[in-house]
Amino acid sequence: MSTAREPQLEYSTTQALMLDESSRRAKAAKMAAVIKHFLGLESLAGLRVLDCGCSGGIIADALHAAGATVIGMDIDVPGVQAAHRRFGASATFLCADAQRIPLADASADVVICNHIYEHVVDPRQLFAELRRVVRPDGLVYLGLGNRLGVVEPHYRLPFLSWLPRGLAHRYVRATGRADHYYEEFTTWSGLRRLCAGLHVWDYTFSVLAEPGRFAADEAVPRWLAKIPPAVLRAARPVVPTYIWVATLRPSRPRGGELAVPPVEVPTGRAR
Repeated sequence: MSTAREPQLEYSTTQALMLDESSRRAKAAKMAAVIKHFLGLESLAGLRVLDCGCSGGIIADALHAAGATVIGMDIDVPGVQAAHRRFGASATFLCADAQRIPLADASADVVICNHIYEHVVDPRQLFAELRRVVRPDGLVYLGLGNRLGVVEPHYRLPFLSWLPRGLAHRYVRATGRADHYYEEFTTWSGLRRLCAGLHVWDYTFSVLAEPGRFAADEAVPRWLAKIPPAVLRAARPVVPTYIWVATLRPSRPRGGELAVPPVEVPTGRAR
């Protein structure tokens, strides 16, 4: 059995959630709310958005409905085909690799990279491409899984992503979830390194504190929103997903006051 990390060319055929209408549109609403808050806008009208990892195109269609001009891109061949059939009138869909984005430099106002980095063969190259295609005054929306999240999100197995690769492969095989563990996560510190060359604001705890404001009521349990922000921040190392907004130039959120303001994440220079 090979455990080599080849590109995932038919991911939507193995992960039904990629084509789940309700959950994908809910994710799009949360993305749009975060983007609008950071930019201080009421809508996405006039923005050119690149959705990396668009799969079946549901999020791209929802962002188009919010006013954006959208390009969806994925190497998931069946997913892109389905996207073009259903939403070809709403967005442009490309079958292309996010590690080699077929767009000109500084050509997107907003780049969506939501739970993508753990799937690509070379995450550093992915982030180099994100920096290349986003406009100097644009932003990159990042949904980032954490290696130290207790329950691995793809296979729903506790501590799977914590294990050395060999043990992780055995774990997923023993539970019958997969032949081997494909995804590769990193930690908060590792994500900071991937974001080198970008100026990053962390919206994670802003969204958790006010899920209704960020269209995240379905994703955030009510009890979690009641936990004091200081307690949530103390749990940062094991938070399963971070929501970051990144820019090429130093910038600040322009939206209204939040119960828990976004915080700046220190990153270094791109190598």
